[in-house]
Amino acid sequence: MAYASMAEKKHTKEVLTVLSFCILWYIISSSNNVIGKMLLSDFPYPVTVTMVQLSSITLYSGPFFNLWGIRKFVDISWKYYLKMIVPLALGKFLASVFSHVSIWKVPVSYAHTVKATMPLFTVVLSRIILKERQTCKVYLSLAPIIIGVAIATVTELSFDMVGLVSALIATMGFSLQNIFSKKVLRDTGVHHLRLLHILGRLALVLFIPVWAVLDLQSLVQEQVLFQKNGYRVVLLLFLDGVLNWFQNIVAFSVLSLVTPLTYAVASASKRLFVIAASLILLQNPVTFTNIAGMALAIFGVLCYNKAKYDANEAKKKQLLLPVSKEVTGFISSSQMMNGIRNGHTGGIGNGKSPYFV
Repeated sequence: MAYASMAEKKHTKEVLTVLSFCILWYIISSSNNVIGKMLLSDFPYPVTVTMVQLSSITLYSGPFFNLWGIRKFVDISWKYYLKMIVPLALGKFLASVFSHVSIWKVPVSYAHTVKATMPLFTVVLSRIILKERQTCKVYLSLAPIIIGVAIATVTELSFDMVGLVSALIATMGFSLQNIFSKKVLRDTGVHHLRLLHILGRLALVLFIPVWAVLDLQSLVQEQVLFQKNGYRVVLLLFLDGVLNWFQNIVAFSVLSLVTPLTYAVASASKRLFVIAASLILLQNPVTFTNIAGMALAIFGVLCYNKAKYDANEAKKKQLLLPVSKEVTGFISSSQMMNGIRNGHTGGIGNGKSPYFV
């Protein structure tokens, strides 16, 4: 009786911990997006905003990860570095820039609705690049996403073609990162947050010249940061960088506490929370049909996550089924674990991805 009571208290504590982290994640992500929109409205320099976020990842991650006890990254050969890590850093930079352009040009709610098409890009790109086939349920789950985004696009009162195209490019970029980061995580054994740190630092170093050409000259000539609202811009830049970095850390904390499916549902719910928060705080005009389209797209994401999880579980069960007794008699627990470690978990690095958008 006492044991059951202790187990129940432990379960309740775990549920409350996960719930607290999810609420914190939603609040930070919503604040980050609202502040990002406010910042880009006053400071239309998406490349500079991206560079500030990369600087935050570079400056804060090293000391914090060491303090947290996250394992050091393994040695990576220069050949592999140039072949995989550098392109990933390039993709991270470009996807972040286009993401900021989309938030600058269109409402946050619409930008996040378009980003709900990530499962579509993931399925298509995985089929082209990795030759992966999906189940019928996975393909069918994409329908409400496409229809919902189409409805939201047609009924968006503040529609902008540059914003739409930028959001689509950013979503495709993040999808490609997730696909190729799976290979890097498996090939190198690097911790996914260490990979986030590596990519952020490399992207910052590589694109300082690009930032200097595109933004630095304009910032110096126009003296944007020394104008009347310059202090406000500097404060928003600082907050945006810190919140973006902290969002990744909290997202990892949630991921480490729950199953991949629970995390996927929480992530989709987070996007819905961000959309609602932006509509309330930024008060951009919307119609009922527009909201219905957004809701349908998010519902499609939830259906996709469930369908993908079911497909992965079915594949895992097939891989772990014992072979005929005439051959071996049984499969040892170590063999089972080897099957899982060899990539049959259905996720990126055991379900953990360094990208939280």
